[in-house]
Amino acid sequence: MKKKTLAVVGIAGIAASLALTGCTGGGGSQQLNVYAWADEIPQSVFDAFTKETGITVNVDSFDSNETMISKLAAGNSGYDIVEPSQYAVQQLVGQQLIEPLDKSKVEGIDNIASTFADPSYDPGLEYSVPWVWGTTGLMYNSECTGGEEITSWKSLFDPKWNGKVNMLDNMLAAYIAGLQVNGFDANSTDEQEIAKATESLIKQKPMLAGYNSTNYGDLVANGDVCISEAWGGTSTAKIVEENKNVRYVIPEEGGSLWVDGLAIAKGAPNQSAAYEFINFLLRPEIAAMATNDGGLASANQAAQQYVTDQGLLANVAVYASEEQVANADFIVDPGKAMKFYQDGWTRVKAS
Repeated sequence: MKKKTLAVVGIAGIAASLALTGCTGGGGSQQLNVYAWADEIPQSVFDAFTKETGITVNVDSFDSNETMISKLAAGNSGYDIVEPSQYAVQQLVGQQLIEPLDKSKVEGIDNIASTFADPSYDPGLEYSVPWVWGTTGLMYNSECTGGEEITSWKSLFDPKWNGKVNMLDNMLAAYIAGLQVNGFDANSTDEQEIAKATESLIKQKPMLAGYNSTNYGDLVANGDVCISEAWGGTSTAKIVEENKNVRYVIPEEGGSLWVDGLAIAKGAPNQSAAYEFINFLLRPEIAAMATNDGGLASANQAAQQYVTDQGLLANVAVYASEEQVANADFIVDPGKAMKFYQDGWTRVKAS
């Protein structure tokens, strides 16, 4: 786990001090304990919040939703704010690990873009406030493809690119392509549709350069692979900007949307500070820092006027168009159908 700390107090120490002092740390100073994706909330945001409020922020980062959920489920985490992705919000609600939001204490929720204001994973934003968002699509090197434009998931399964294709090493991400290439919804819970996607992924595997979720952008940029399933966001946008041969596209089948948002952990020791932080991040000029300093798309529509590089609003690797977003699927918790995915993924990896 990568850790960023804005005060010389670890989370274990915080938990101990909370037990002794109630909702504040030693000396009576206010604190806020945040558990978030690494660097998705820029350091500049935390600095500005502390400067304005005097509240000391302690930040731990996680590398997967599953790690974060397990930490909260273990109990006594000491965290106030967590940053789950959309399907993780559903799981946290189901396990009663986050608090319902008291909307009377939330200011600025109307700034959220309409796409994220009433999402399927959290109707009415009862438990979470969207912070940043992105897409799952295709990255390719036009020089490597001989100038051929890549527009469909079908290219990931085309034998002519044998040995030159990369897939994200992530179960649900892989199944986005496996399902949509067969004409199915990326959130299918149908056992037969998931089985068909599994067979497509098994058939595809021998032609892959590999499953890679870390440096696939560099592989595409170097021409080591021609086409890769990819996540939009900071690193992808940077590669597209720096390499004239690299493109990022949303496949014609739709691709998918991901959203990382803010939620209050169950039993958060510093709830007042948590609401103050959420309201701070809902301010348009602060939300714009997610793009200006973090290179990610803000879910705050009002923030766009504060984006310093307006070109980013037209960069599909950061801000996909309204038409593309409308055609994409939110990836949500498949519920009981998760077993079909897990069994299928085991078969794919063993093939």
